[in-house]
Amino acid sequence: MTHSKTITLTVNGKAVTAAVEPRTHLADFLRERQLLTGTHLGCEHGVCGACTILIDGEPARSCITLAVACDGHAVTTVEGLDGDPVAADLREAFSTEHGLQCGFCTPGMLVSARDVVLRRPTADDNQIRVEMSGNLCRCTGYVGIVNAIRRVLDARKTAAE
Repeated sequence: MTHSKTITLTVNGKAVTAAVEPRTHLADFLRERQLLTGTHLGCEHGVCGACTILIDGEPARSCITLAVACDGHAVTTVEGLDGDPVAADLREAFSTEHGLQCGFCTPGMLVSARDVVLRRPTADDNQIRVEMSGNLCRCTGYVGIVNAIRRVLDARKTAAE
């Protein structure tokens, strides 16, 4: 017999209180209880990156994070980045540079790419590839993804000059 635990967290800027089973993964909680289906489940082992979200502003794998571990924390999914200017620039660049095909990996890619843009503003293509190596894509070959991130980095550098 399992006992649910009541947790309170912020999801995409909104306070959420819910009873969850201790074994419930954050990805399942977000998809099934919050109906935020932009968080995709791929490998369910923390390897592919499709489930990448932000916890207190830091990228994390929601498939291997327990929802109870997020009690008191802020969680942002790809849906929560709708008004984010960096995410908007990345969405446009991913489209322009053909950085998406089937789209399954795209939510996790965008969350991770946003982190790269904000944390590594001078990254070269090799560094972008290293930073994004935890996000797997079976369709694109990564060239468009790297080019999209490069496009946003270059535009931000030019705007800052």
